[in-house]
Amino acid sequence: MSNNDKIDWLRERLKQPLPGLAAQELMMGRVVSMPVTVPDNARPSAVLCLLFPVGDALHVLLMKRMEDKTAHSGQVSFPGGSYDTTDADLRATALREANEEVGIMSADVDILGALTPLYIPVSNFNVYPYIGYSAQRPEYNLSHNEVKYTIEVSLDELLHAERKTITEVVSPKFPDIKRTVKAYKLHDGTIIWGATAMIISELEVVLQGFPAS
Repeated sequence: MSNNDKIDWLRERLKQPLPGLAAQELMMGRVVSMPVTVPDNARPSAVLCLLFPVGDALHVLLMKRMEDKTAHSGQVSFPGGSYDTTDADLRATALREANEEVGIMSADVDILGALTPLYIPVSNFNVYPYIGYSAQRPEYNLSHNEVKYTIEVSLDELLHAERKTITEVVSPKFPDIKRTVKAYKLHDGTIIWGATAMIISELEVVLQGFPAS
């Protein structure tokens, strides 16, 4: 099937019940334990998982955050950030942040749907992940205060079984403590862990339902 077939299928699949926390926890790597319930003062936020074609392969956009001493300093993530009262909704938050951080034009993004919200105790963010599609490879305009560089990786590469690993990481929040976590490891050694890996894991489980032919 073509990329367009996969995108059409994914749009419809995201309207159905999601695998949720069970799928996220397949790649769980938390710095702080998950509370029983999400705190009332959790900060709503949103990220954009943007899919786009490069040649015949669907790719996903990630980015390396600048070292800025915040809770997610230097980590690989999706574009995203906190909800602003000027945002119409969290979907608008994801699009605005993607524009501000890496220059993605909102008009170029077709939002296919959303994955399961994910609470991040270390930063008190309640993250709403949106899956978007761009028919063209993006042109970037980075906010160099926030973003060191972008990463484009094909879905087939990212979700290959060999990309999963267990590794030691250090959180910027607790620089003196090493933790052993599940992660995705790209060919160049890039480590993707924490909330980003958990979001990718749910997307991976969703895509496992795509017809093989």
